[in-house]
This record gives sequence, C-alpha cells and structure tokens, in this order.
Amino acid sequence: MRALELSVLPEELAITRLSPSSPIPSWALAGAFQSVTRTDDELSIVCASGAVPENAASERGWRALRVAGPLEFSLTGILASLAGPLADEGISVFALSTYETDYLLVEERNLQRAADALRRAGHRVKAPGG
Repeated sequence: MRALELSVLPEELAITRLSPSSPIPSWALAGAFQSVTRTDDELSIVCASGAVPENAASERGWRALRVAGPLEFSLTGILASLAGPLADEGISVFALSTYETDYLLVEERNLQRAADALRRAGHRVKAPGG
C-alpha cells in the first residue's frame, strides 16, 4: 500500500443515533462536516459536537482525519492500511466514506496517538491548518 496523506479537520464532532423514522433535525447540518445515514435500524448523524442537544443519544469528542483524494474506486486496502495501525495501538475508529475519499474519526483523547501510529506506518498526517 502506498503512503497516504491525511489531514486533521479542526472541528470536534459528535456521533448521534436517532430512531429510523426520525426526521433529519436542523442541527444535523451544523458545522463544516456532516454525515447523515438512514437505515432500517437508525438515523445516524455525525456533525459539530456543540450543535447536538444534550439529551440526544450521542458520543461526543471525536475528530476526523481526511484522506487526501480523490481516490479511485478500484483502489483496495485504503481503510485497512489506516485502521490496522490504529487497532494495533488499541484506538477505536469510526469510518466514513464519500464518493471521493475516506474519513476516520478517532476520539479527541486519542488523536495524537493516532497521528503518531499512522506516521510510523508510513503515512503523512497534517495537523489542522498545517
């Protein structure tokens, strides 16, 4: 696998679960990064942590690492090359993919350890604004 370039997004994120029949709330569209996924089991929302109501079933304090893209659909092993070194360090990830690239969310408290592990694996990680 080739070395990947990642950048840390500046915003603290929350991962929230609502019932599958819930309408998409307006707060879900807050911040520069949002992801809304509906399945038969849930409505899953990733957005700015500060926008999520206190009473929502939410995990706060996540940060996103964006893989520089666009990535070709034929590429294989992208997430494995990132998740593997993090798993070896005991760092949990929440992965999201878009048409052009992949994102790994890690807990803020593990961000520096995650960046260090990815660098040791041969990837380049840029800090926010870096």
